[in-house]
Amino acid sequence: MEQNELAMPTKYEPQRIEKGRYEWWLNGKYFEAKDDAEKEPYTIVIPPPNVTGKLHLGHAWDTTLQDILTRMKRMQGYDVLWLPGMDHAGIATQAKVEEKLREEGKSRYDLGREKFVEETWKWKEEYADHIRQQWAKLGLGLDYSRERFTLDEGLSKAVREVFVSLYEKGLIYRGEYIINWDPVTKTALSDIEVIYKDVQGAFYHMNYPLADGTGAIEVATTRPETMLGDTAVAVHPEDERYKHLIGKSVILPIIGREIPIVADDYVDKDFGSGAVKITPAHDPNDFEIGNRHNLERVLVMNEDGTMNKNAGKYAGMDRFACRKQIVKDLQADGVLFQIEDHMHSVGHSERSGAVVEPYLSTQWFVKMQPLADAAIDLQKQEEKVNFVPDRFEKTYLHWMENIRDWCISRQLWWGHRIPAWYHKETGEVYVGHEAPADEENWKQDEDVLDTWFSSALWPFSTMGWPDPEAEDFKRYYPNDCLVTGYDIIFFWVSRMIFQGLEFTEKRPFKDVLIHGLIRAEDGRKMSKSLGNGVDPMDVIDQYGADSLRYFLATGSSPGQDLRFSMEKIESVWNFANKIWNASRFALMNMDGMTFSEIDLNGEKSVADKWILTRLNDTIETVTKLADKYEFGEVGRALYNFIWDDLCDWYIEMAKLPLYSEDEAAKKTTRSVLAYVLDNTMRLLHPFMPFISEEIWQNLPHDGESITVAAWPQVNEQFTDQSAASEMKLLMDIIRAVRNIRAEVNTPMSKKIKLMLKAKDTETLAALEENKQYIERFCNPEELTIAADLQTPEKSMTAVVTGVELFLPLADLINIDEEIARLEKEWEKWNKEVDRVQKKLSNEKFTSKAPQAVVDEERAKEKDYVEKRATVETRMKELKSM
Repeated sequence: MEQNELAMPTKYEPQRIEKGRYEWWLNGKYFEAKDDAEKEPYTIVIPPPNVTGKLHLGHAWDTTLQDILTRMKRMQGYDVLWLPGMDHAGIATQAKVEEKLREEGKSRYDLGREKFVEETWKWKEEYADHIRQQWAKLGLGLDYSRERFTLDEGLSKAVREVFVSLYEKGLIYRGEYIINWDPVTKTALSDIEVIYKDVQGAFYHMNYPLADGTGAIEVATTRPETMLGDTAVAVHPEDERYKHLIGKSVILPIIGREIPIVADDYVDKDFGSGAVKITPAHDPNDFEIGNRHNLERVLVMNEDGTMNKNAGKYAGMDRFACRKQIVKDLQADGVLFQIEDHMHSVGHSERSGAVVEPYLSTQWFVKMQPLADAAIDLQKQEEKVNFVPDRFEKTYLHWMENIRDWCISRQLWWGHRIPAWYHKETGEVYVGHEAPADEENWKQDEDVLDTWFSSALWPFSTMGWPDPEAEDFKRYYPNDCLVTGYDIIFFWVSRMIFQGLEFTEKRPFKDVLIHGLIRAEDGRKMSKSLGNGVDPMDVIDQYGADSLRYFLATGSSPGQDLRFSMEKIESVWNFANKIWNASRFALMNMDGMTFSEIDLNGEKSVADKWILTRLNDTIETVTKLADKYEFGEVGRALYNFIWDDLCDWYIEMAKLPLYSEDEAAKKTTRSVLAYVLDNTMRLLHPFMPFISEEIWQNLPHDGESITVAAWPQVNEQFTDQSAASEMKLLMDIIRAVRNIRAEVNTPMSKKIKLMLKAKDTETLAALEENKQYIERFCNPEELTIAADLQTPEKSMTAVVTGVELFLPLADLINIDEEIARLEKEWEKWNKEVDRVQKKLSNEKFTSKAPQAVVDEERAKEKDYVEKRATVETRMKELKSM
């Protein structure tokens, strides 16, 4: 591309450079998977956000990591599919729509099912648009041509296929079980939709009278209102206190029902009185005991948490009001004799916040053991799912090994309707893809499926499964990587694995990259109630998408939580500003160079060779670390290279040839600048797509967009370790002179005498060859470079590897202060010598460490000893003055 004039504005303004760029990318179709058989596919499916509102910082973090991976793989030559989509989020979305209706003075029952679902679709369309706008603002490279929704026709077909298949295999069944019941939303909850909180409650101790009038048996409960549904008292079969009572009966207080005393191994004879009341319809453990002893199940509550007709005189009362009244009545009857304070863990609905009620209900379940066993076995195979960090595999396996059957039916209207019909006369159950032929005689199940049932199919249902000939399924499945937070390993990751195995006989993804949660700066969880939440769109409005993305991607290591910091985002903005200004300077001095004019074959300066060597190092480091998902380390490598090496050193050194009359040197420097900036923008692009595209478009280049430009490769012919060593020497000298000037308050503008004593002829030659840099950056009035020189009196000194520096500053120096400074420097080198010698005298280290590491430590020892000796000699000289 020809550069006749510089199009880059004078200031870095993220809002200005980001405006319109996303649409430009979409119009170019750079993000669409090409189905190119010559390229290896790489697939990520987005964890579908719920259509319930705005995306939060957690979404921004999660999707930024995916965008980095897909942008990098696209540049590396893969046929990338990053598939977008959204989740219908049954209970969450229905709750939002019902809340909206309540504000209008209506309920879903006023509308009826069909109209309510229509209203919910309208909600979905509105919020789906919001989400797409937010994806655009973040710059996410999504293939919208393949966007999916968990309730679209293709995914609904997949859901029906899975349900029917599992039912036919005997892995889905309908049964009466104790489930977690939310009395506010009036629906079942899975175990992982229940949040446990410590609540101050009580143990209520009661005496149930024996039916034969010979005494009473003590029981205790935290939920006295459920006693109305008691159908037995259980004791341990070997408890000597109660053996004579097994088979007898007690009279259930208030109700007056006679219930048996049964023996069961479940009872802990050492806890409490050793006798427990059994309420099979209101406690999961009691349910199992009831099954073993064929006990009746007496349900005493309605779905809304009020007491039902089986509760006798308490019918119609709220469960907690009933508790208070029944306690008073039991005390009055002399049955309740002690109330003991008790802190206990109580389940609350994740969605409504209501106290969850263990509740007897007829629901649909997935029989989990066979599915879990297959998923556990997978992790013993070579083609297992790789967790990053791998410690989360233990978290996943622990849950799988202790899994319970999964309650999949929900008493909602928004979601996948269960494909089961009941015959109106016979009650026969029919499960199928479509309604029975004589549909008028059948009634479809009113319930919908748990949202996670459809989400579990996301990696393959989005690809056209169950059609075995679906092109995307054949090409892009299994997925390569799933990026998600550790908080949904149980909810989602585990379910995708066992469903993927069951229906595709393959792992659904090769890797699972786990990140943590975003917390406020003080480490607390972000929440509405604390008022410490941050809208990512507000951050973008202030600092730009690139600043937010870079902070999110590089702010922590895999699996760790991330503390949000506006100060750190501002520092990233400063970094972007530095990149902008450096690039603009370079472009202004490229004199309209075109891509074809770039020539790296000319004679290069040591600075040219060094920056090309450092670029190679950075390409190798960034690529290796990114492949290991170590984005925090990638960020450090990029920052150090761009800020320190490129901006602070190379660009400053490039000014010498650029401002000279040497046209050949100018051309080489321009070529090196163009090449290095081009490759640097490519490395930076996955993290900061907007600024890198803008700068790249102004550079001499040979492509349409940086999004589809090739990922940088190490060019071995540009690695020059000798030049790198020379450059390090020059940088050490320049830093040392600057430090000494600062110590004695001598500004860079004031000329000084500088003497450099080289330890060998090789170092001497390097200094002579590159003295223009020393002259430019040290500003000496007089520069002396020699292998042997008379040590000047009253001078400031410094030692760098291979060179002694002397700055004769007789009028500025205080000898006593200089001796004190040298003593500190001696102490520093002495500590280093002591540390490295202790390490080398440790036989464990020298015998077990790789030889290269040991050799490196020996080289350090030699260097530190030389530096200590040089400082020691200088101190003696000053003390003798």
